[in-house]
Amino acid sequence: MDAIALLHELYGRIPGEVRRAVEGLTPEQLVARPADGANTIGWLVWHLTRVQDHHVSELLDEPQLWQSGDWAASFGLDADPHDTGYGHDAADVARVRPASADAALAYFDAVHARTTAYLATLAPADLDRVVDERWDPPVTLGVRLVSIADDDVQHAGQAAYARGLLGA
Repeated sequence: MDAIALLHELYGRIPGEVRRAVEGLTPEQLVARPADGANTIGWLVWHLTRVQDHHVSELLDEPQLWQSGDWAASFGLDADPHDTGYGHDAADVARVRPASADAALAYFDAVHARTTAYLATLAPADLDRVVDERWDPPVTLGVRLVSIADDDVQHAGQAAYARGLLGA
């Protein structure tokens, strides 16, 4: 299996994890905190989607999907392209209010579809291209794509755990 096929396999597993975490939840369950100060399921799914949207948009040199359509409104937020959830405190987490599980999944599905389409354009040699020189060592495309998937898998798992704590 080549590296591109491996990335397709990795990214192909994320939608199922996200769906299992949010499908069938009410808006109230999406914003319930399993403990004081904890992230909500809605915030976790929004954040993992925002990170993927933000980073893949940079790789494509295109605007984020977040900036188009009604994605932001469906979470009760402004379409700020810089707001991905990094540095959010409890009050910021509370402001992320998905209208429904379907709304959260629709944004995720749109972002995931664009990411999958992008992966289909890559050849193994592309993964060595440096995409961020602000780090030492500089970040390659392959490392960035693994980082995005790692973030998504971790947060999808956290959302599933939170769902279990809610008894949903």
